[in-house]
Amino acid sequence: MLNTSTKTLTGGFSFENTRRNAVLEANLSEKGYSAPNARKTGTTIAGLVFKDGVILGADTRATDDMVVADKNCMKIHYIAPNIYCCGAGVAADAEVTTQMMSSNVELHSLSTGRPPLVAMVTRQLKQMLFRYQGHIGSSLIVGGVDVNGAQLYSVYPHGSYDKLPFLTMGSGAASAISVFEDRYKPNMELEEAKQLVRDAITAGIFCDLGSGSNVDLCVITDKKVDYLRTYDQPVHKNQRGGTYRYKPGTTAVLSKTVTPLTLDVVDESVHVMDTE
Repeated sequence: MLNTSTKTLTGGFSFENTRRNAVLEANLSEKGYSAPNARKTGTTIAGLVFKDGVILGADTRATDDMVVADKNCMKIHYIAPNIYCCGAGVAADAEVTTQMMSSNVELHSLSTGRPPLVAMVTRQLKQMLFRYQGHIGSSLIVGGVDVNGAQLYSVYPHGSYDKLPFLTMGSGAASAISVFEDRYKPNMELEEAKQLVRDAITAGIFCDLGSGSNVDLCVITDKKVDYLRTYDQPVHKNQRGGTYRYKPGTTAVLSKTVTPLTLDVVDESVHVMDTE
């Protein structure tokens, strides 16, 4: 027997949980708690697979809200001799997460007697981040070369991951990915690939307020690792071209008001400076 009952279909967005969220926030506020707010962070990190390995890139600006906290911080972190990781998001979370992972990978290598795999590092990272349900604010790009060749992964704060030939993350990711999508091609030569990653990070620096300062690169091949600190400085501080001293009276005073203040001396004391 066919069910003849029909349900009205509505298009557009669904706001069914709006009232639920309002009730939850009201209950939290009654107990003295408040719902957490999203934190604005700024970073541009990127990576690509080229002919002989992987190239990772990052800017060097660390921000605290609207304040530039560090102009030359390191966002490409060591995991293993053949594996490095770019971190975006909360700086402390990315730093400690990569340090813990580097320690775990070293213990794993000593236990198994084999060099670490990029897929193994990515699996441990995504399992760790999923366990904390996004409370660790780290967006990571893991790149390296192992027995399976050059590999590049992205790991998101909630534990999801991707494996792609080129990746960008951070607040400047939209600007950087546009450069990759326009110019990336498989089996690129080293210098061409380095220039492409440099241009992608530079696009994030110029188009995103949270990204800035210098461009760091890390070239990973099966033979060696080149950590190119301050590979490029796309933004230079120019010298002032003119003088900015104005004579008194240059700006006209439209109105002037003098308010006299009556002060009573309550206490007066003299402190003699010790000159011995």
